[in-house]
Amino acid sequence: NGDYIADIAADFLAKKTVSASDGEPATASGDVDDLESIRRFAVTYLRNEQDQDLQAFGVKFDNYYLESSLYADGKVDTAVKTLVDSGKTYEDGGALWLKTTDYGDDKDRVMRKSDGTYTYFVPDVAYHIQKFRRGFDQAINIQGSDHHGTIARVRAGLQAVDIGIPQGYPDYVLHKMVTVMKDGEEVKISKRAGSYVTVRDLIDWSGAGDVTRGRDAVRFFLISRKADTEFVFDVNVALETSDENPVYYVQYAHARICSALANWGGDVASLAGVDLSPLTSPKEFELLAKLASYPEVLERALGELGPHQVAFYLRELAGDLHSYYFAHKWLLDDDEPLKLARLALAAATRQVLRNGLALIGVSAPDKM
Repeated sequence: NGDYIADIAADFLAKKTVSASDGEPATASGDVDDLESIRRFAVTYLRNEQDQDLQAFGVKFDNYYLESSLYADGKVDTAVKTLVDSGKTYEDGGALWLKTTDYGDDKDRVMRKSDGTYTYFVPDVAYHIQKFRRGFDQAINIQGSDHHGTIARVRAGLQAVDIGIPQGYPDYVLHKMVTVMKDGEEVKISKRAGSYVTVRDLIDWSGAGDVTRGRDAVRFFLISRKADTEFVFDVNVALETSDENPVYYVQYAHARICSALANWGGDVASLAGVDLSPLTSPKEFELLAKLASYPEVLERALGELGPHQVAFYLRELAGDLHSYYFAHKWLLDDDEPLKLARLALAAATRQVLRNGLALIGVSAPDKM
């Protein structure tokens, strides 16, 4: 089901050529009985669609290969043989089972069904063996929450091969589904009906044709929520130029500082040596304390695999900056040492805002 299936079929019949970043171009034969050509064309067609999403989103994979290559290269068969040789498997009912209960699972799991095909988690085990052997002693899987059931069996398989893979490898971050709202109505998404929303759709809707604006909104919105919480992506909020739009709120804080420093007209680098002792107001202490906590926030976000904490911090920092701005107009003070100290504090805040936005792949505009 789905209109995109008809699109692929039409292009196949038209004998078109498609290409993706990870392989050779595929030219359709146009022969409806040529199943291999249909398979190659369809896979490459959809990989090209994914490439366009990733490019719009600002993501590039250093190493990408199809799961099918694990079978073609014999890595799945090798992994299964290693598990059999380890003595951690047994045959029952014509199927091959892995003793996952030895590693804390609630029951043993089928690896190879009676029809000779492998179950879902087996290629995952083969994949992570290769990942570990390539030198990655930490791996983080970003998956949907419906993959929860595979965690214990994948980890059990990796422990059973007994090649030094640490317990708890790999890490998992499981995301719940995103609900998309547009013009006050939920955008219907259904696997059964073959309907879906792409990242490019979100970027286009959220930027009203401005790719950078749309990408910034989508990246900030998606990273602003904890993985295990329900999330509603409201396209109309992403289009707002007000405090209701969190990415606009943060970016505007950065632009506001840029404007103030430009109006001042001095050398920003010279502010590094400014005496900060004139900063004595509660708002200034709040902002100084927030800046000082930035390294701790990053360490905690890394340790807990929670990048949403960076987005939360940026929103709080922007809030402190805006509040400070309205409480103390930096350029209206006749006390030169105090004005320079406040400008130095503003410049430091701008740097942290810029660094934090860069970490999550969001731009820091000088003007808005």
